[in-house]
Amino acid sequence: MSVSRTLPWQPEQGAGLTKIKVNGVTLHVRDSGGDGTPVLMLHGWPDTGDVWRHQVDALSAAGYRVVTPDLRGFGESDKPAEVDAYGRAQMVGDVLGLIDALDLGRVHLVGHDWGSAIAWMVALNAPQKLRSLTAMSTGHPVAFRRAGIAQKEKSWYILLFQFTGIAEEWIRQNDFENLRTVTRHPEIDEVIGRFTDPAALTGSLNLYRAMTPPESNIAPVPTLPPIDLPTLGMWSTHDIALVEAGMTGSAAHVRGPWRYERVEGAGHWLQLDAPDRVNAALLDFLRGLTG
Repeated sequence: MSVSRTLPWQPEQGAGLTKIKVNGVTLHVRDSGGDGTPVLMLHGWPDTGDVWRHQVDALSAAGYRVVTPDLRGFGESDKPAEVDAYGRAQMVGDVLGLIDALDLGRVHLVGHDWGSAIAWMVALNAPQKLRSLTAMSTGHPVAFRRAGIAQKEKSWYILLFQFTGIAEEWIRQNDFENLRTVTRHPEIDEVIGRFTDPAALTGSLNLYRAMTPPESNIAPVPTLPPIDLPTLGMWSTHDIALVEAGMTGSAAHVRGPWRYERVEGAGHWLQLDAPDRVNAALLDFLRGLTG
């Protein structure tokens, strides 16, 4: 595995910025630095690592070293054109590569949306790299599959996103009106600013195309080993994309200590809508762990 870094890091709002080449791509990474226990935070669609800025401030103030990359296909990271560049092996490999490249040892892994789905995969494939798992919005992959018709109704857009060109046009139509209406993203103007780059829009959608192809809906629900890590699940009551059962049902797939936090009144982007409550729950969870 080749690793290269662009140094020196340039400070921006207290964070060190670097480009790290790992697992065949170059990722844009923010690293708060220091010798505190590392927390690695994975964003979802259609975000970048900046979506965690409120948590970075709180965690850094509490003495943690916080690392927030732009996932491949997003932000300032590489955006491969091929759909198969966004499969499970590639996304998990990027996370493990970052852990090794930054010499983080064992990390507290935090994810939201697709970042949460990837975090579950890392926990399943390389638990020895983790101290704990925090999953926001998206539950365990088996719990998601078993969340019922309500979840299938909320996931309608996943099928639309499979159609290359058609999905991109639908999103761009009428100055991104569909994107504004469907997502209700609290920082939609910033998202649209990134998606005016065709490579950024297609790169982000390729994650859906690689991870959730149509045939995955009819494939048998997989049998997966339990997660043997302290795990925090968080879900917000105004989530437009995911139902609560997908998160609460995750408890059955965790053998380590399980904690669930229900964030009342917040939308899908709970780390932006309710940062104080998210930060308090996350810090309380992390401070209660040993090792």
